[in-house]
Amino acid sequence: MKKDRKWNIKKSTALCLAGIAAFMLISCGDKENPNNNLLTSEEEEQKIVTLFSPMEKMEPDAENVARSATDKTIMLAEERLGVKVAYRTYTAEDYQDRTYDEVALDRARNNMDDLYLLNPDTVLILGEEGKLKDLSGLECAKNLRDIIKTANVVDGKLVAIPQEIVAYGLFVNKDMFDQYKLKLPETPEEFLECCRVFKENGIETPVGANRWWLETFVFAQAYADLYNGGNTEAEIAALNSGEAKYSDYMRPGFEFLQKLIDCGYIDAKKAYVSEAIESERPDFMAQKTPIVMAYWGAANTETAYGEMDFNMQVIGFPSSRGQMPVMPMTGFAVGIDAEHGEDAMAVLDEILSDEALQSYAEINRVISPSKNVEVECVPALKPLNDRIKEGVYVLGSNAGMKVEQWGNTCLIVRDLLNGATVDECMEKFDKLQEEALKK
Repeated sequence: MKKDRKWNIKKSTALCLAGIAAFMLISCGDKENPNNNLLTSEEEEQKIVTLFSPMEKMEPDAENVARSATDKTIMLAEERLGVKVAYRTYTAEDYQDRTYDEVALDRARNNMDDLYLLNPDTVLILGEEGKLKDLSGLECAKNLRDIIKTANVVDGKLVAIPQEIVAYGLFVNKDMFDQYKLKLPETPEEFLECCRVFKENGIETPVGANRWWLETFVFAQAYADLYNGGNTEAEIAALNSGEAKYSDYMRPGFEFLQKLIDCGYIDAKKAYVSEAIESERPDFMAQKTPIVMAYWGAANTETAYGEMDFNMQVIGFPSSRGQMPVMPMTGFAVGIDAEHGEDAMAVLDEILSDEALQSYAEINRVISPSKNVEVECVPALKPLNDRIKEGVYVLGSNAGMKVEQWGNTCLIVRDLLNGATVDECMEKFDKLQEEALKK
């Protein structure tokens, strides 16, 4: 993985994993320095399962005063199975210039842990390398939504399962749209018109952007028809064979982003160096910027966008088929040669059971991977949730595609922000496809 692939966790935890690992306060053990997690005699008699995951921007040995939803499901597994789950957590201070994805790849390839919490690009890489166990035989796998299998099945094996489905959308200040008599946009053309009106009325930058999430605009436009036109399998097969080109799908989204840059609707220079939420949140909160993009869980978190002084709504990204949610997939995985592989599989079966997922979803108010678990979302998320319930969305990651989507598209969008032309960006997609076809 390149140095800048996906989230730099020096300033925030891996944001596609944010809903899963946002408040991990458990003291962490370390295989290289076992004295960091001394066990009592009673604990030594327990079975130990190690979990590598990101953690929030705090001291790893902070007092455990508040357990996250994930922690509660793990406590349930510990109690029922008689095991102890030992956290080994990533902090940028420990790993300096190495990203979470880079470290996770290294640890999984060297069998350093039992369980891993992985981003979509890492799931695909490790799955293709045969480094992850097949989870399809777990009892919890019987209840998964089809979207989980589509995103996380590699070479016929279900290699990762999340505790929530992460959906991205546009967070909009509905009051500002009403002020200028604007309807919430459905198509790219309507979105551009809204930005034009905002700009003409003195709003300097209508869209607050960061260096990670502009790819969501691209996915919505690139794959609206592929995932919603009834011909998904055939279109993906054509891409995987080289009969169709990823660049042809991607071009409209990149041309759209270029127009946003050219018109001054986003600040490309600022976006290129800005961390997610930290950079655009102040202007959105102050009602200087009417539009930002974020993941579902950000609407539930007061430190993100969960406490507004205005009417906020979360809608899908503009596409030819209307407002389009974009959904990448994270997931828990078990190393193929994990030292405690059998116990790790049992832990996953517990924390991903309908009972545990119901508890998790009720605490975090998220979309569950189980088709049997439903919870009420906050009012701001209803427009996005309605589309998802209709079965209208695009995947930001799909293990069935030979070219990894989420990480690669993010990096190429950053090239565009840094001055690359649309044609140059499309050449990179063509090169990625050529390399994938050679494998």
